[in-house]
Amino acid sequence: MVTLRPVERDEREILANLLEKYNYEFSQYDGTQVNRLGLFGCRHLDLYWLEGNRWAYFIEADDKLAGFVMINDIPEASDRETDFSVAEFFVMYPHRRKGVGKQAFYMAADLHKGRWQLKRHPKNIPSVYFWDNIINQYTNGHFELVKSYPGADYPDGSLGDIFFFDNS
Repeated sequence: MVTLRPVERDEREILANLLEKYNYEFSQYDGTQVNRLGLFGCRHLDLYWLEGNRWAYFIEADDKLAGFVMINDIPEASDRETDFSVAEFFVMYPHRRKGVGKQAFYMAADLHKGRWQLKRHPKNIPSVYFWDNIINQYTNGHFELVKSYPGADYPDGSLGDIFFFDNS
């Protein structure tokens, strides 16, 4: 059983710890380096409790912490209007390939109805496969995917691919 649970302010450290794992894994694609403390950090993390346009959820599978999803209303493609964007999405290894990520994304999208943008790194092949399938299934094929979107840069210089869909 998969559930989404809003991350409370007093659970910030738990989310920060999971973000370190996520950022470590993602660094193989975007080349991000750790800071002097050996951490990747997340400079916008506190804004999830200070601004009304950011939402952070823990993903739980069978009552165990399985990952997180972070959503905001900041467009990846600034030339297109958006209501929601997936800022970060992470499912830990023991819960992958079991439908946890799919269910978690469906739940998150169902909580936030509107125009969506979702950026993925083209070198992250497992992510490419995951998002191609999940977005296609969730939208019944009603989406747009723009590969190498101009201005959707990652730290390694790669241009991100951006999905656009509306679940209103």
